Amino acid sequence: MEKDFIETIETHRGIIFKVCKMYCPLDEDCDDLYQDIVAQLWRAWKGFRGDSKISTWIYRVALNTAISGFRKQKRNPLNQSVSADDINLAQADNRQRKEDLEVLHVAINKLSEVEKAMVMLYLDEVSYEEISAIMGITQNNVRVKMLRIREKLKKIMELY
Repeated sequence: MEKDFIETIETHRGIIFKVCKMYCPLDEDCDDLYQDIVAQLWRAWKGFRGDSKISTWIYRVALNTAISGFRKQKRNPLNQSVSADDINLAQADNRQRKEDLEVLHVAINKLSEVEKAMVMLYLDEVSYEEISAIMGITQNNVRVKMLRIREKLKKIMELY
């Protein structure tokens, strides 16, 4: 059981890192959140029934852990923007692309924790069906929320 858990975490650690980077722009906070998520996954490991894909389950546990931690820390929010160094750029020499990505990440940081989670999943090309399972809402609700989030991001980005 322990070996299976470790292999699963190693296989899907990218999911955990994405969630951590979305909610913790500072590396030391990111490390703490990673540990919290892994600990929560371990506590929930015995309860995983296989009703969904393992990646869906990991996303759900990771996001719930991050969001609940975010709510606890909401009393002392960090209002920081994400720098281009935090973004894996395909074309590092493309200055306009960097600026656009910085503005996008600043805009994403202005979203609620739930909206951030949905954007991260969407950018990760997770299907609406899987987002629905992860977030615990209907596919139709996912579509509506994503439409509203895109409109909200567009308005925020127009300010920059």
